[in-house]
Amino acid sequence: MLERDPKTPLLTRADIPTATGLIDPSSVFNPGAVHFRGRDYLMLRVQARSRATSLVLASSTDGRSFKVAEACVTFEGIESEARTIHHIYDPRLTAIGNQVVVIFAADMDDACRLGVAVTDDMQRFRFLGFSEDASRNGVLFPEQIGGRYLRLERPNGTTTAGGVATGDAIRLSESTDLVHWSLVGAPVLEGRWRYWDELIGSGPPPVKTRRGWLHIYHGVATHFASSNIYQAGAALLDLQDPSRVLARTWDNILEPREVYELTGQVPNVVFPSGWLVRDLDADGFADEASEVLVYYGAADTCVARCRTTVGALLEACARVQQ
Repeated sequence: MLERDPKTPLLTRADIPTATGLIDPSSVFNPGAVHFRGRDYLMLRVQARSRATSLVLASSTDGRSFKVAEACVTFEGIESEARTIHHIYDPRLTAIGNQVVVIFAADMDDACRLGVAVTDDMQRFRFLGFSEDASRNGVLFPEQIGGRYLRLERPNGTTTAGGVATGDAIRLSESTDLVHWSLVGAPVLEGRWRYWDELIGSGPPPVKTRRGWLHIYHGVATHFASSNIYQAGAALLDLQDPSRVLARTWDNILEPREVYELTGQVPNVVFPSGWLVRDLDADGFADEASEVLVYYGAADTCVARCRTTVGALLEACARVQQ
């Protein structure tokens, strides 16, 4: 169902210009993606040998061949944050109205928090603020629902045996200003222990279809003694009430199989974080025949891409356990 791009990987550390100041980086992965004003953009997570993280834009006219910018992304106003920010990473991009909203993770001394920035030209990014609660994998819906901004996020309420804060549930949160967020209702999706998606988190922002909000998420199988395995699945959420799950894939739809997914900084990882859906109607619904380009981090080392259709993903969601 998901066909890997024959040009693999799509982007590696060798594609990062030295003009960015990132000399001989270790990896590039987990990109956010958006189509905005006639161009396709990826916001790349680039890791230096120090393990410091920077964000770098790449742009394209076809979603396949990307030109990487020669400067790192900066968020204007973030310098006023009093808490120490160690890393900014894993951006998710959503076009809403006449702007693009970036939701990103930020490691601080006491927790990982979600930050929000906005742009109307993909050049200058204005920082709005951080959430107060520990959370990751925040993705914004591309329109307001019931007069509210909605996002899916993964509160870090679970601690692994190694002491790392993570999560096994995706929650819905709401805001009227993109700055102040509060969780609403029960978990939307929870991990399924002993299967492929024990720990979960949102991938790209949801896409509106006539059948519901289509969403890709990542799942981690932790029950293999040798290694965690990161995979991907999909779910369909109700259009008016996205906290209600209409369908969900039983099998994963993408798992590590290629060498560049099995070997790298973190082996056995496919991590979908951006996608482009080509054909939307006047009401913003995705055509079921539309091509879908999915961008993902492979083994926390490079960026890869695969393709499918909206219809194929919808059918996978509806397929029941055999």
